[in-house]
Amino acid sequence: MAIRKLPALVVNQIAAGEVVERPASVVKELVENAIDAGATRIAVTIEHGGRDLIRVTDNGRGIAFGDLPLAVAAHATSKIESSADLEAVTTLGFRGEALASIASISRMSLVSRAAGTDEAGRLDIEGQHRGEPRPASGPPGTTVTVRDLFFNTPARRKFIRADATETARVTQAVEALALAHAQVGVSLACDGRVALELPPDAGTHRRVLDVLGAELEPELLAFSLSERGLVISGMAGRPGIARTTARHQTVLVNGRPVSDRSITHAIREAYRGLIEPGRYPTIVLFLEIDPQQVDVNVHPTKAEVRFRTPSMVHGAVLSAIRRRLREADLTPSFELQRATASPGGGPASGGGPAFGSGSWSWSGPGRSITEFLAVGEERRGESSMEIEVLPVIKHVGEVLQVHSSYLVTQDEQGLIIVDQHALHERVMFETLLEAVSKGNLESQRLLMPAIVEVDAARLDLLEPLGPLFVRIGIEAEPAGPAAIAIHAFSSFLFDRGVEPSEFLLELLDRTAREGVNDDPEAALHETLDMMSCKAAIKAGDRLSDREIAELLAQRERVERSSNCPHGRPTTLRLTIRDLEKQFGRR
Repeated sequence: MAIRKLPALVVNQIAAGEVVERPASVVKELVENAIDAGATRIAVTIEHGGRDLIRVTDNGRGIAFGDLPLAVAAHATSKIESSADLEAVTTLGFRGEALASIASISRMSLVSRAAGTDEAGRLDIEGQHRGEPRPASGPPGTTVTVRDLFFNTPARRKFIRADATETARVTQAVEALALAHAQVGVSLACDGRVALELPPDAGTHRRVLDVLGAELEPELLAFSLSERGLVISGMAGRPGIARTTARHQTVLVNGRPVSDRSITHAIREAYRGLIEPGRYPTIVLFLEIDPQQVDVNVHPTKAEVRFRTPSMVHGAVLSAIRRRLREADLTPSFELQRATASPGGGPASGGGPAFGSGSWSWSGPGRSITEFLAVGEERRGESSMEIEVLPVIKHVGEVLQVHSSYLVTQDEQGLIIVDQHALHERVMFETLLEAVSKGNLESQRLLMPAIVEVDAARLDLLEPLGPLFVRIGIEAEPAGPAAIAIHAFSSFLFDRGVEPSEFLLELLDRTAREGVNDDPEAALHETLDMMSCKAAIKAGDRLSDREIAELLAQRERVERSSNCPHGRPTTLRLTIRDLEKQFGRR
């Protein structure tokens, strides 16, 4: 087949395939152009998730009448002049490239009036059909209207999701850019409804609250760090407001929303042991760096970046967030709510409980209190619970041990309730972590090998797990085609009464289910989590006075004592303020 030069329309549509994935991609490009044009106010309007209409209006510098055709021409831009400019990109995008691509797959109109002129112009484009600029009216700035996205590429249009999904993506894109540029007022209207209204010059702190929600202010911790040419700042959410998705995790590099593996890993490591696996912290992170130290052209939509010194960036982000979390009191507070009247007697709404027959309703921030205070069978997923008045109480000085599971004491802010297993689990984890940082854990040889019967898949895990076994003090080898012999076991676990065969089998089962972790340190931490859980005192264990005193003393000494290694709280606080409210005091 002969080589031929592609028509301009096809070239632009290929480019659009790289730049425009969905309506949110168009919104992102147009809003970035407006910010680059110096706009202080940007209004975004969409209909049907952006499928039918996207309109972005700004009050920026505008485009001169004679430059309108160039604005939608491929490889035409006002933002770079030479290849040297690509070494230190200081703008968000290349206006001509984006507009040319978007125009090739939509019905687009461009109305603009350059600052300092009285003449506005309009240009209409429909696929390959491009009109001539003609006079128009309008204030200084630019309005880009995009209709019928992908009308001439139906295969692409089929991949647009439901309106609600696309609207959510557009909202997320606008919010991310709004977070990065608090000096710009931003509004978003979806199908005639105002979804976002952010005033200009609100300041970074106010902008974060406007986007995430003002009710989260007590749950957000401001952090900052400046070192080696990096300026890092942001707001880190307390563990209690971690989410099931990364929707509220925003990283902004030099004003650009990006995704970067090293930064994401640093955030995850900073929260390790404070949130449960599968949950994501709420965080907004700003990073300012010399543009020459970061490449923003590694992704067509510039959604990813590449740092010249990724390890330095990773370490600085980890240090900034971890330090702030260490400084904060992460003990979650919860509120008592009056229980409503129930058939057969009980407290009426607004009245106190009748001891011995009534109950209180307890609810915690962001997740169920059931997990921490339920007596008997563990129940998960409820939004509230009722706890009967419990007669099983042991009094130790100023501490009560309730149901041999929870320790109740006080601090200057109110009532403290401690899950004895969760707290001891954290103590055990920190003890193990400190020990393994100094070398391999101490090992104890068994008088007779412990034999574990396994299948072939688990037997095959012995080799990849070998280095991990050495670090935690386990010596094991195959004992035939369907068994493993344990010759030595961790002294720490042995002293805590953990049975070698059961522990090894559980470790093999978990690895078979989740796969071998490629990160040795992460794999070690996961195993130390498991070891600390096995070694810790259990719910139902009656503690001596000395054991209770020592456990509570450890709470003050170990890091991250507010959460167990799996991320669940060890401690809850009922504030004096809430107690006063419950008893009618003001």
